[in-house]
Amino acid sequence: MKVNFQIGDLVEMKKPHPCGNKVWEILRVGMDFRIKCINCERSVLLSREKFEKGFKKFADPK
Repeated sequence: MKVNFQIGDLVEMKKPHPCGNKVWEILRVGMDFRIKCINCERSVLLSREKFEKGFKKFADPK
């Protein structure tokens, strides 16, 4: 199943960030994904394959 990701979406990943948070905001979409931790605001660049493997679900905006 193909999921359509857009900039600004909040996603929950399978593994937590070292700060303990699992919710991330998507900053860049393409062959690579740049995501930002909502808690500590650190950003990470992941390949599409690694991002889709670690994706769990869309998170509810607070």
